[in-house]
Amino acid sequence: MPALPALSAPWRDRAGRVSGLKLATFLFALAPGLWLAGAYAMDALGAKPITALLHGTGEWAVRFLLLSLAVSPLRRIANYPKLILVRRMLGLTVLAYGLIHFALYVVDQNFVLTKVVSEIATRIYLTIGFVALVGLIVLGVTSTDGMIRRLGKAWPRLHKAVYTIAVLGLVHYFLQAKIDVTNPVFWTGLFLLLMGWRAMQRFRLPTNPLTLVVLALAAGLATALVEAAWYGLASGVPARVVLAANLDFSYTVRPAWWVVGLGLVLPVLNFARTLMDGRNKGKRPAPAAAERRQEPARRAVAAQ
Repeated sequence: MPALPALSAPWRDRAGRVSGLKLATFLFALAPGLWLAGAYAMDALGAKPITALLHGTGEWAVRFLLLSLAVSPLRRIANYPKLILVRRMLGLTVLAYGLIHFALYVVDQNFVLTKVVSEIATRIYLTIGFVALVGLIVLGVTSTDGMIRRLGKAWPRLHKAVYTIAVLGLVHYFLQAKIDVTNPVFWTGLFLLLMGWRAMQRFRLPTNPLTLVVLALAAGLATALVEAAWYGLASGVPARVVLAANLDFSYTVRPAWWVVGLGLVLPVLNFARTLMDGRNKGKRPAPAAAERRQEPARRAVAAQ
């Protein structure tokens, strides 16, 4: 059997060299699965280990999905374009955890496929989750270089479905959590933060530390409103009571504040990038006379 080409290794770049960033991402993608497998092997998952595995893989699928959506904001705000190299890997990691999550559900149903189909068809949260999984499978199948070439301009439009899939995944997370929705609220808040950044880009709003601080505060407020709305609709708790809980730090820190805290990382990164760009610009040597004469031509080519 011939050896696989070096490019097939997920930790190598397109030139076949080992990429530290891709290797770190690959190991990070494996870590939760290995931890869950080890905990299961050591009987450390409680009385219902399959249920614990089911919940764990589902939660990690949501986390990696949001991490994949964070690639574009982070690479632009932090001026780190190499992050784009790991977006596909993160997307396929989401699919892997989603498929394992579904397989564990089949195991939990004792491999009775008729019951699996019936449950998916009759329980709305399972229907939503299954639709999200089908969407992930479609995106995964079409993520290869060959499919990108075949689909052409249709490929970006198809892969914008990831936003809808993220919404479906979060709704599934909420409905499955039922009573305590602290974690779903937090991850929904991060999703709102990421979508807020994309809205800023779409409407060409300036991206600077001040606007990013406003974005973080707005995402935190939206997170608190989502939490209040959920508890109000699901259990009848008055919205004002839930909102007031965000100002009481004696028991716990509500998800909205964690979203604000992570959101404030963005203006810090943006400010640091601005400082570094300014220093690097000041260190650049003045162009030679010949290079100065060629500069107008270079600008004309870059503008095309």
